[in-house]
Amino acid sequence: MSDARSTANSVSYADVQAAAGRLHGVALRSPLERNDRLSRLFGAEVWLKREDLQPVRSYKLRGAYNLISSLSPTERANGVVCASAGNHAQGVAFTCRRLDVACRVVLPRTTPRQKRAQIESLGGPGLTIVMAGHTYDEAQDVAAALAVELDAALVPPFDDRRVIAGQGTVMLEVLDQLAVARPGVAAGVVLVPAGGGGLLAGCAVVSASVSPSTRVIGVEPMGAASMRAALDAGEPVALDSVDTFVDGAAVKRVGTLTFALVRDLVADVVSVAEGAVCTTMLEMYQREGIIAEPAGALAVTALGANLGIEPGSCVVAIVSGGNNDVSRYGEILERSLVHEGLKHYFLVDFPQEPGALRGFLDNVLGANDDITLFEYVKKNNREIGPALVGVELAAKSDLAPLVERMASSGLTIERIESGSPVFRFLV
Repeated sequence: MSDARSTANSVSYADVQAAAGRLHGVALRSPLERNDRLSRLFGAEVWLKREDLQPVRSYKLRGAYNLISSLSPTERANGVVCASAGNHAQGVAFTCRRLDVACRVVLPRTTPRQKRAQIESLGGPGLTIVMAGHTYDEAQDVAAALAVELDAALVPPFDDRRVIAGQGTVMLEVLDQLAVARPGVAAGVVLVPAGGGGLLAGCAVVSASVSPSTRVIGVEPMGAASMRAALDAGEPVALDSVDTFVDGAAVKRVGTLTFALVRDLVADVVSVAEGAVCTTMLEMYQREGIIAEPAGALAVTALGANLGIEPGSCVVAIVSGGNNDVSRYGEILERSLVHEGLKHYFLVDFPQEPGALRGFLDNVLGANDDITLFEYVKKNNREIGPALVGVELAAKSDLAPLVERMASSGLTIERIESGSPVFRFLV
């Protein structure tokens, strides 16, 4: 146990304070805003820490700048290399342009186009982008090899003392801002997105030193719950696969340093469904005008989980990033509707005779049901024509009557369940 504790204590509160000094005038002291809608909805005093408003639209600038600004002149002259799903790369690119350091950024091929373009605009002439692999972990292997080949400094996105300390400055600001806004009121819970664990670990270091009564809770997507897997196994383990939709938190294996800190200092780590994240993103955009990326909406989504939040207590959710590609909103809406039980898919065998489709529309669909997808999947059978039909409901309660009408229609209709390969292809 002594060795493990030594590892966990490798990042200190003093390290975070030193990072805050380096970041002064570089990173924005992002707003801490009370959210009336969420406060009413969850019966608590909910505050949002707006890291989506940073110059690179995420908290990642903090860790990247703290590490790179700490390098020796010789190390800076050799340049740096990093791997990233997008936000860390933006922080590195912004930092390197500001400090006049050459950098190579390795991005997974799945990185959204908007993030690639933003990285290029932030990095300037000293930036080289390398596209490799389909996940962060594959890109990281390429980056590590490049760093050795070029004798360049590798800038990890989370598993480094300097990166963790830089990310921890978010919590320094939270506690300071809350003390001004609500004197004498401590944060009962702080919800922190958990990908590789850098932000979560850094926030936990500060909370343990300054506000030990505050429960720091990590939040990760169900399709990439790597920190929960590590905690259950007692050490970092690699997931067999990850859902890359929440790309800013889709990490197969958490860091060694971050794991030790999270294990020792974090109250809990919970996971939320990707569909619920999509619903939160849409609500934040429509109600508050906040453009949150999927990872940026993780903490707010967790407000709906069973966290044991005391009524009227003070809760802070970190909105970690706002780099969302507008072209993804179609998928975001689709996932949200499915999660809310408002969108369903069916395979319908239509007899090849006049009026078959009209009968389905008149006798099966309800007054408020809407067909959003209709596509024949087999066209060489003269007797029947299987069709893939997507139906959007006005209310979740409309599903049972729809299924009953389908059962009595005389048609062969199969509902496509959410766990099937066909369903995963659709959403």
